[in-house]
Amino acid sequence: MQNLINEAPAKKKNYDFIDAIRCIAMISIVAEHSVAAGGYEFPDGSPKYWTYILLVQLAKFGTISFFLLAGFLIGEKFADYSPAEYLKRRVSTTFGPWLFWTIIYVIAIIINLRVKERIYHDGQFNLDNILYNIKLIYFYTNYWFIINFLISITILLIFRKYLYSWILGAVLGLFTVFYAVNIHYEWIEPKHTTAVLGFVFFLWLGAQMRKHIDAMDKVISRISYPLLLLITLVTYGLAIFEIDMLNGRSADMVNTLRFSNILFSLAFFMLLFKIKTFGLVNKLKPRQTTYGIYLIHYLVIIFLLPEIFIHFNIDVMALSVPQYILYKLITFVLTYGITFGLVMAISHSRLKKLVGN
Repeated sequence: MQNLINEAPAKKKNYDFIDAIRCIAMISIVAEHSVAAGGYEFPDGSPKYWTYILLVQLAKFGTISFFLLAGFLIGEKFADYSPAEYLKRRVSTTFGPWLFWTIIYVIAIIINLRVKERIYHDGQFNLDNILYNIKLIYFYTNYWFIINFLISITILLIFRKYLYSWILGAVLGLFTVFYAVNIHYEWIEPKHTTAVLGFVFFLWLGAQMRKHIDAMDKVISRISYPLLLLITLVTYGLAIFEIDMLNGRSADMVNTLRFSNILFSLAFFMLLFKIKTFGLVNKLKPRQTTYGIYLIHYLVIIFLLPEIFIHFNIDVMALSVPQYILYKLITFVLTYGITFGLVMAISHSRLKKLVGN
């Protein structure tokens, strides 16, 4: 296998659409977590069951898009920095803020357990339960992403000389395929948050997109919007079908690494790539806010929104489908709006490094 790192494109460009797509991907992740908040289990086949699945899947393209975008930019970075320099730079800009907000989450969990213990005497405030919740935070909440991302980056750094090798891509692709199949058979832990080697392929694929950007532009320009939209809708339908098929058979039926969701995410990404210009999205200051929204939005969903909704005595199970959709829309708008406001306030203060600025 020859050294292929020098095959990276020599010219550097300013890809403004990257920030816009990254922002849209983050909006989708906030939307997904807003829909999933509460953990309600609706009767199989009921209208709200299908509504829940439809809403969750619609927002399910964000994670794979983030890996593709990171891979898109990675070739130039690997050429500019040594492996140690690049990893150090990544850790300094992402790990510190991530560690701070995860510690805030841990403190909030401990306080929450203590308050409930004093009110309900439920016996949950103990070391075992605290450690269990800490495990949940780092492996099964949105905070899993940075751990997986840094591991994935490190793997590519180890094989950076072969970044543009199709053999490396095939090997990484096989790991992704294994995780996709494992969702159905559960030979190992099936949740995508612990799929350490499952997402490296998308970093590699993003790098190929960057290398072949001109050819990619030509191919996508020949695909009409109706056809690309049809492909996206078909893969969306397949993803819905696979979720329903996994229901009752898998511990993570909406797993990001499902075959159908990979196809849906790639189709949606291509649709966004074809559009490229997103004037309204740019007003959300994606470069300034996206990482901060990732860090803070889950805290808003888990700890702040329940304190707001508790005053309205909402029984989600009793809501009609239109009411349920409205409730989840309000949840999303409040989550994104509050988080955006907090991130903007922090980014204009001396604490701006806490949101990645």
